Amino acid sequence: MTAIAIDDEPIALEVVKSHAAKVPFLDLHATFTNAFKAAEFLQKERVDILFLDIKMPDISGMEFLKSLSNPPMVIFTTAYSAHAVQSFELDAVDYLLKPFSLPRFLKACNKAQELLLLRNKYPGNDSPSFIFIKSGYEQIKINLSEIFYVECAGNYMNFILREKKIISRLSMQETLDILPKEKFIRIHRSFIIAIDKIEKTDRRQVWINGISIPIGNNYDEDLHKVLS
Repeated sequence: MTAIAIDDEPIALEVVKSHAAKVPFLDLHATFTNAFKAAEFLQKERVDILFLDIKMPDISGMEFLKSLSNPPMVIFTTAYSAHAVQSFELDAVDYLLKPFSLPRFLKACNKAQELLLLRNKYPGNDSPSFIFIKSGYEQIKINLSEIFYVECAGNYMNFILREKKIISRLSMQETLDILPKEKFIRIHRSFIIAIDKIEKTDRRQVWINGISIPIGNNYDEDLHKVLS
């Protein structure tokens, strides 16, 4: 995996460099103390993962991520725990609290590598018409056309189909990576919906199969673009 790191503290970047050098499947291409220099780099070079500090001068890590039109996977590196929930609403792979150990850094990298493999397995328009998900000890085939929506419930995802519900121990990000983006969209921190199953919508909710599903403030713009 290729990566870059952004942090306004050089010492923090040295820690990332040291840990990254010990991860055999990770190639840290560059580090930046200036987020705008990093943005210039990302316009020219494609990377798989971005290690990103949150508290930075001029622009926060959250604002920087939102400014990218096609962002890579992100792992936040920060001394503050207060932004954890918001980071996962932005689909962060992980959230590393400083000072983080090499084992904790490696765990985050392993998670990113697994997601990258999933994306390569089901890339964009080449996605299949069905998926297999693990439920308990079984691998269950689900036709994508049967999915109405998927709801996050703690450490599990509930796949709501026409006549049944299938529960799988997946994260929100893992679920997003196996569902084709042209058919499904996340509209809330807890909900992914099938675009072709939308019956009606207003500013705060959509209706699918007669059920209202809330639209999160961070997702209404993306939904509007799809509906337009």
